[in-house]
Amino acid sequence: MGIKGKTALITGASSGIGAATALAFAAEGARLLLVARRAGKLAAVAGAALERGAEAVHSINLDVRNRLDVQRAIDALPEDWAAIDILVNNAGLSRGLEKLYTGKIDDWEEMIDTNLKGLLYVTRAVLPGMVVRKQGHVINLGSTAGELPYGGGAVYCATKAAVITLNDALRQDVLGTPVRVSCIDPGAVETEFSLVRFHGNEKKAAKVYQGITPLTSEDLAETILWVASRPAHVNIARISMTCVDQANSLLFHRES
Repeated sequence: MGIKGKTALITGASSGIGAATALAFAAEGARLLLVARRAGKLAAVAGAALERGAEAVHSINLDVRNRLDVQRAIDALPEDWAAIDILVNNAGLSRGLEKLYTGKIDDWEEMIDTNLKGLLYVTRAVLPGMVVRKQGHVINLGSTAGELPYGGGAVYCATKAAVITLNDALRQDVLGTPVRVSCIDPGAVETEFSLVRFHGNEKKAAKVYQGITPLTSEDLAETILWVASRPAHVNIARISMTCVDQANSLLFHRES
């Protein structure tokens, strides 16, 4: 079962996994609702998606942390965009790598508001329509950090553990409807993730991937597309995905 002609909403679509997913879906002829804060980068992805073969693209410059703006944006969708078939909750970030007792509270709030509350706001706005139409698929981006926490990442790990738990509970909430719910937990993926975590410090960010061959955004996009393309009676509950140089969120083999 393909996704040609289906309407997919992807958050965090201006770069990284979100942008790669948009292009992968575009190549299959999907209709794309692309959501991100950075309007310029979002416009570039939208253009590339049309070139790649998307049936149509509608971009929304939106911060998922703002509950009222999220609901307004979904409520204001043109009629031909309102029936969302696939929701990819990709927007997320990590800030800092300090011990909990020295961490910056502003960093905590940004992670909680984006990774957890933003996911909830978008899901709450989109999912009722899926249930009414008896068709839909929610795909959440978790993390191996939500499976096994590490020092210095307490709040980030907690938000991703919450995503995994929410995913499993949501699947129970929609039981008895045709709506599917999936979670993909990636390990190290070379994107802007570490650059954002270290507030633009390129040297620190580069060390995260030193000596390993990490996953790419395209690796994740390919997996998300596969999950979304399963037959309607098949639900992929969860996938934990790492590069071969990573066993879990704590254990890596690094070449010297």
